[in-house]
Amino acid sequence: MSAPVREERAPADERPADLARLSLNTATTKRWTLEQAVEGAARAGLPAVGLWRDRVEEAGLERAARLVRDAGLRVSSLCRGGFLTAADPGDRRAALDDNRRAVEEAATLGTRDLVMVLGGLPEGDRDLLGARARAADALAELVPHAHEHGVRLLLEPLHPMYCADRAVLSTLDQALDVAGAHPAQDVAVVVDTFHVWWDPELEAAVARAGAEGRLGSYQVCDFLVPIAEDPLLSRGIMGDGVVDFAPVSRWVAAAGYGGDVEVEVFNAEVWASDGHEVLARVVERYAELVLPHL
Repeated sequence: MSAPVREERAPADERPADLARLSLNTATTKRWTLEQAVEGAARAGLPAVGLWRDRVEEAGLERAARLVRDAGLRVSSLCRGGFLTAADPGDRRAALDDNRRAVEEAATLGTRDLVMVLGGLPEGDRDLLGARARAADALAELVPHAHEHGVRLLLEPLHPMYCADRAVLSTLDQALDVAGAHPAQDVAVVVDTFHVWWDPELEAAVARAGAEGRLGSYQVCDFLVPIAEDPLLSRGIMGDGVVDFAPVSRWVAAAGYGGDVEVEVFNAEVWASDGHEVLARVVERYAELVLPHL
């Protein structure tokens, strides 16, 4: 029996210019293995993938780096580090150790950027200001290790509905205030449309991030209503919800951002769909709603 014919892929520098910055975050095609996600992204003409650590762990770190490299892709970011709000000393040490490993994984994968979700309130805790202070202190401990490995820590503010359990930073300005204690080459921020589209101060905050040299990542997906029973799954492909991508994309471009644009979707219906069909929709909506304004 003859060997199966493998589909030829264009080298990264020959892919269509309109996809030159588009990155598939592996959360969007959750049912795919890392190998499938890399193959799918390359087949669709994307030049980059944003990796979640669970998929990297399944594949093995060295193999994951090789899979991406051999496909001619780049890693736009590694997701995620963080969850640094623990009050218990043992939990704090464990979180710091895990984040140091995440930094080393990012370096091995060849990405500069590790996305950081700083964590919510510890169980039974109502001291929001204290949790933010502990997260900032723990971040300061991580920065030298990240700097040593050439990795930038990207603080991602999450929508306020996640403040209690996932992220004590809810606005881009809050993230920039924490990042400001460190050099911009070491700590920057993420603009994720799902999380920040509602903020009346967003335009000024994006401009501030650009002026400070801290605009580290642009992630796009939509905000669906009604909100899902599990709020984590309320993301949609661009155009399926209420986000106006034109002004946010213009603000990001005006702030000087020229990096990859990751599509990161948490949605049960999307996850249940064929991954190649999902990617086709992502490419179509990106070209229609995001790219013209970058």
